[in-house]
Amino acid sequence: MNVKTMMVIGAGQMGAGIAQVFAQAGFQVKLNDLSEDALQKGKSGIEKRLSRAVEKERISEGEKAATLERLQTTTKLEDSYDCDLVIEAVVENMDVKTNVFQTLDKHAPSHAILASNTSSLPITEIAAVTERPSQVIGMHFMNPVPVMKLVEIIRALQTSDETYEAIETITKQLSKTPVEVNDFPGFVSNRVLMPMINEAIYTVYEGVATPEAVDEVMKLGMNHPMGPLTLADFIGLDTCLYIMEVLHEGFGDSKYRPCPLLRQYVKAGWLGKKSGRGFYQYS
Repeated sequence: MNVKTMMVIGAGQMGAGIAQVFAQAGFQVKLNDLSEDALQKGKSGIEKRLSRAVEKERISEGEKAATLERLQTTTKLEDSYDCDLVIEAVVENMDVKTNVFQTLDKHAPSHAILASNTSSLPITEIAAVTERPSQVIGMHFMNPVPVMKLVEIIRALQTSDETYEAIETITKQLSKTPVEVNDFPGFVSNRVLMPMINEAIYTVYEGVATPEAVDEVMKLGMNHPMGPLTLADFIGLDTCLYIMEVLHEGFGDSKYRPCPLLRQYVKAGWLGKKSGRGFYQYS
């Protein structure tokens, strides 16, 4: 399948990052969101990251200009009419995502692949609401998208080999590394990562150690580049809680029970870096 034009739904941190890497790789990109404000914020972030790349001599001024020229913005899902690929990167809510996919199914051309950047929700369930379930797939990018090399490619029960192979090829064109994963709660990345973060929160909750001590142990003892509680703050504690709830519900196993301290922080609005406070304070 020859993908020339694609759309990203959601201009937040993940969506804008996905749009950027596709535009840099030579694809025509439509970045979609509900409001012009969200689109401008997303595009501004892309411009800043490209400017930093020019300053560090990773790309030229000409490459930056060409990337931005390949990027359009739109508030209409109907503009997916000429897209070969659409990637959804909206809020982690099944009702919202299925609504987006049902709308895309009506407007995107019949050959188009519909992908989700979900970090934990079942692709099989998303695929089932469309008339093209064999062309639905998970494409889970890591944050920050322009930097991180991994893309988890999640096969729904219905995903065809042709769809998988097309997405695998496209991922390599982005200079990313595709890893094939089957559709289970949390896939691989979050099924392994989130229980570790949750257990780190339990050690604070039970008074075993301070957040600083937990992070130092994991950095210096396990050679992690970032401690689990710093990482949790970076991801967003509300996102961590949501994924743990998906794992707990999906597997029905008490080992995935979210730590009460995590719930308490989220209820307090201490969501991590984005709110100014999580396990650490941010100015």
